[in-house]
Amino acid sequence: MVSGTRVIMVGEILGAAWLQYALGGVTIGAIYALVAIGYNIIYNVTEIINFAQGEFVMLGGLFGVFYHQTCGLPLAPAVFGAVVTVGVVGLLLERYVIRRARHATVLSMIIVTLAFSILLKGGAMLAWGKDPYRLPAFSQGRAFLWQGVAIQPQALWVLGISAVVVVALTIFFRTSFYGKAMLACADNPNAAKLVGIPVRTMVLLSFALSATVGAVAGAAICPITLMEYDRGTLLGLKGFGAAVLGGLGQFSGALVAGLVLGLSESFCAGYLSSGYKDAVALVLLMSALFFKPEGLFGNKEAAGLKRF
Repeated sequence: MVSGTRVIMVGEILGAAWLQYALGGVTIGAIYALVAIGYNIIYNVTEIINFAQGEFVMLGGLFGVFYHQTCGLPLAPAVFGAVVTVGVVGLLLERYVIRRARHATVLSMIIVTLAFSILLKGGAMLAWGKDPYRLPAFSQGRAFLWQGVAIQPQALWVLGISAVVVVALTIFFRTSFYGKAMLACADNPNAAKLVGIPVRTMVLLSFALSATVGAVAGAAICPITLMEYDRGTLLGLKGFGAAVLGGLGQFSGALVAGLVLGLSESFCAGYLSSGYKDAVALVLLMSALFFKPEGLFGNKEAAGLKRF
């Protein structure tokens, strides 16, 4: 009887640990998915990769801290102000950087976005310093237990926000006039101009929308994990891995790949070592590039970057 009781207890512990790792992986995977969606928004319209996307996430969290703690705004207006501010940063990136270099090669575009990423990181270090910051949770209350798993209310906020963003963007691009116009600009900019679509305006909106989605991700994760000036680099790398793994331009693929990446990291940290979890994104990214460059849900054309 004693041995049987021990077996049951061990099974319950293993089950609870597995669920805890899965919940953590799904939560962080949802953030990776939002970062990947930010990449896909700009790629869908311009077919270029914005490597400053991770810095949009970082700025979303830090501006939320600034408006809430420094300016004294309530949490909801502070988060809204952070999202709007980062959206304006995205507008400035397109208007004064990308538009001036729109005839450059793909490699030049990558270098330009990397340079802007370094500029944003340096500016954040000067403005906020090197100390980490955290926002309070979106809703008050302690973690509650379910099947032996501790669930933080903020984790539910992250999952809910991610689901709303994915559904809203999918509907926007598939059914709305502006969404279809943005996709038309990516498919054939010259034909889009001939039918009266303002291509430059659509590109401008894509950068603002991408920056906004990144800011939402940064504000949502800031109550769970500390946010600092260099956090965006790693988040951007993992988000890019999710975008490539899911298929560039595919929102559903970004969601699935982000969750796969988050779960892989969580189980790696739980059952192997936390020191290896950051390498999971690189391994999956390299595997995708070698064996399935178009991604899980992409097509052959998405495997190569086109010139904008």
